Amino acid sequence: MGTRVEVQLWSEEPAAAPALLEAVMAEFDRIEALMSTYIDSSEMSRVNQHAFDTPQKVSPELFALLQDALQMSALTDGAFDITFDSVGELYDFRSGIKPTAADIAEQLEKINYKLVELDEVTGTVSFAVSGVRINLGGIAKGYAVERVTEMLAEAGIKHALATAGGDTRLLGDRHGAPWIVGIRDPNDEDAVFTRLALQSEAISTSGDYERFFIEDGKRYHHILRPADGTPVEGVRSVSVIGPDATMTDGLSTSIFVMGPEAGLAMIAKLPGYEAVVITDEQLFYSEGLNPG
Repeated sequence: MGTRVEVQLWSEEPAAAPALLEAVMAEFDRIEALMSTYIDSSEMSRVNQHAFDTPQKVSPELFALLQDALQMSALTDGAFDITFDSVGELYDFRSGIKPTAADIAEQLEKINYKLVELDEVTGTVSFAVSGVRINLGGIAKGYAVERVTEMLAEAGIKHALATAGGDTRLLGDRHGAPWIVGIRDPNDEDAVFTRLALQSEAISTSGDYERFFIEDGKRYHHILRPADGTPVEGVRSVSVIGPDATMTDGLSTSIFVMGPEAGLAMIAKLPGYEAVVITDEQLFYSEGLNPG
């Protein structure tokens, strides 16, 4: 998943805890092997290679997450779009390489979630035009921590935390006290901007500091506007809190693209979800978190 993964749990049976931790870490590995675009043998890689030529049969699990992703696209009017990778693959943030305007223009018409066609009868995925690429990086880590937490709950665990990068799912409280989750300062990786007391919730943070490089004073990061294939400007960090990590993951990316006004207006219509948005100049809270 290209990120640090962590699981904490309290068990009434200490002897069983190591095996349980091993099982949930294996679940992270299984999901990555299924959905990573960096693993040639993954279902996701096969879809990207062949879905234009021939509808690709995929597992029910991947099919369901693709459905969730397309529903998120519809909810956000395309701010969330898994076809962003049609341009996103042209960026190399480790090497500090960005595409030219001509490169982006050539690929831009392939960023459109409506080009991804799912057939519920056959369980297949197909692309309407050649060159489309999909990437579940904006939702799969949230799905993974949600799935791992479900496994822990099914095993009888009542207090746990599962984290993958900016996505965290909490099970219960921290053994009698709330979990304290920090939102980092976008300008300082060692500083915390604010802290939230949470239990039995998910929190996902999307930030422009996760994968980026700076060239000629401009920050190029991995959260792209589907409309033009370039990194979003002005927003530094978005955190979404709610009952489902798959949703909070997708929503944090969506609001980053939409901006604070449109993003918080959307959150206000989603019961149980709240958001914190940090821009270059201001801090925004959704109504349920607003300290007044």
